[in-house]
Amino acid sequence: MKRSELLERLADLITAVQRPHPVRVGIDGVDGAGKTMLADELVAPIQRRGRPVVRSSVDFFHRPRAQRYQRGRHSPEGYFLDSFDYGGLKAALLNPLGPAGSRRFCRRLFDHRTDLPVDAVQEQADAEAVLLFDGIFLLRPELLECWDFTVFVDARFEVSVSRCAQRDGSSPDLAAAENQRYIRGQEIYIERCAPRSRATVVVDNNDLTQPSLRAGAGRMAR
Repeated sequence: MKRSELLERLADLITAVQRPHPVRVGIDGVDGAGKTMLADELVAPIQRRGRPVVRSSVDFFHRPRAQRYQRGRHSPEGYFLDSFDYGGLKAALLNPLGPAGSRRFCRRLFDHRTDLPVDAVQEQADAEAVLLFDGIFLLRPELLECWDFTVFVDARFEVSVSRCAQRDGSSPDLAAAENQRYIRGQEIYIERCAPRSRATVVVDNNDLTQPSLRAGAGRMAR
């Protein structure tokens, strides 16, 4: 389908979800799959449907560098297990926007570039808001109950690594040593958590101009 058609279809599916609290949308996928792009593209069509949008990303909830690399700078297991502060993410953002939450939330806690916490600015979400949250490893067991709708953005590693190389200046070679922590860490996630089968929908994003959409097997939270 055309990309514009994909965006309209996803916006329809997301805004059809009825909750007494903001709808929390997790947009998952490997590095370079196109998660952030998709989340950003969905803002306007969701707003056109009369719903305010809260944008955030798992990149704002990194753990400090010493904790991220405690298993070694090149450890794939460390990449999967130690990269993000899920307790902080749930306390600051996902739980306040969920059932019985106050809707007082913070969209970021940490700046991984400076390796320092940021001022946690509290905001108030509208009950009709939609949270568009992108990031890797979102369909892991400790986060599953926090989502009301999930998207797995699928792309082959040869495609996603090439995109990361264009974006970050890293090597496009899948076998390059600098890529192994990230590729293998994401393979561990896919093997252990089966995100394609847990997602509400799966977007094949190998071709950005002609993506496809299919239903996943994941249930929506109640």
